[in-house]
Amino acid sequence: MTGGEVEENYPIPEPGPNEVLLKMHSVGICGSDVHYWQHGRIGDFVVKKPMVLGHEASGTVVKVGPLVKHLKPGDRVAIEPGAPRETDEFCKIGRYNLSPTIFFCATPPDDGNLCRFYKHNANFCYKLPDNVTFEEGALIEPLSVGIHACRRAGVTLGNRVFVCGAGPIGLVTLLVAKAMGAAQVVVTDLSASRLSKAKEVGADLILQISKESPQEIASKVESLLGCKPEITIECTGAEAAVQAGIYVSGTRALGLVGSFGEAV
Repeated sequence: MTGGEVEENYPIPEPGPNEVLLKMHSVGICGSDVHYWQHGRIGDFVVKKPMVLGHEASGTVVKVGPLVKHLKPGDRVAIEPGAPRETDEFCKIGRYNLSPTIFFCATPPDDGNLCRFYKHNANFCYKLPDNVTFEEGALIEPLSVGIHACRRAGVTLGNRVFVCGAGPIGLVTLLVAKAMGAAQVVVTDLSASRLSKAKEVGADLILQISKESPQEIASKVESLLGCKPEITIECTGAEAAVQAGIYVSGTRALGLVGSFGEAV
């Protein structure tokens, strides 16, 4: 025990009929994991007992349930952390992520997969091609956030895109926007080191912000691009960033990925 923390040994779980047991290899640390660790809750989801964190993950199948036919021991897989528990109205229209009873890794009271062995619904484990590493496999979940954001915003060939935030979600959104044909992507952040990484992975323009007002940020973005961006994707949830996105977008597309910390 150190610093009030207790280390416990968990038994290796036994997979159910439609589950697989995985030996975990790579697990990302999401902002939500840090939030649960530091604050013990996110909104109505409150940590009331010891909980394993982690939901961005990949691993190797070591055992399969009797009804699992598409996976076998030795398969390398990426995990989709949200798996429906029932076939409700949302599942029937293909939007199972909205199911109020969905299981989601590391969302109280359910454990995540930042552990040695973990069992998961086999239908939500996806085989990795040989040329995809475990680390890349663990990044598929956050990458899917950027893909969904760019699809919903309608990013297409020739667009100028403004991405608020150069954290992991902002960076994957940048990568997806460029892959979908965006002509220019400008990224803003408070951190110079994060902006340097954004430039390294493909940002055309970067803007470090400090104490500017939302209107000033919008004006600087427009000046950098030479026009208003067709699409803004906000990846921080910061009030000022959301407002800047509204000012610079006008009547154009504004996608909100970050969760609001306070009222806007």
